[in-house]
Amino acid sequence: MSMRPPRPSYETIMNIRFLPDAPDYRSTNLTIEFAALVDGRRVPCAISVEALEDHFGAQTYDSIGWISAFDAARPHIEAVAREHLRVTNGMPVLLKSGHFPPGRVAV
Repeated sequence: MSMRPPRPSYETIMNIRFLPDAPDYRSTNLTIEFAALVDGRRVPCAISVEALEDHFGAQTYDSIGWISAFDAARPHIEAVAREHLRVTNGMPVLLKSGHFPPGRVAV
């Protein structure tokens, strides 16, 4: 009786964690950038300031206000980014307003 090798798993388990570094504002594309480590590789992630205004209560039009809104909602934003990293197999993430349900997200 021959034993077959185990069937490969089609769900890849990725080790994803977010770096605690301070986020950066990028005026060139109006985003707040943060980083993830995916299987030990640094992957850039970002959220648009529009998403921060639409869903996370940013009521200012400067980098300090956008970064404050990001910091307050960081766990939720990172959770959404984590799902996108899984779906895209670790490709860079740009979260926009449409990635969140309509209205303000409770954090």
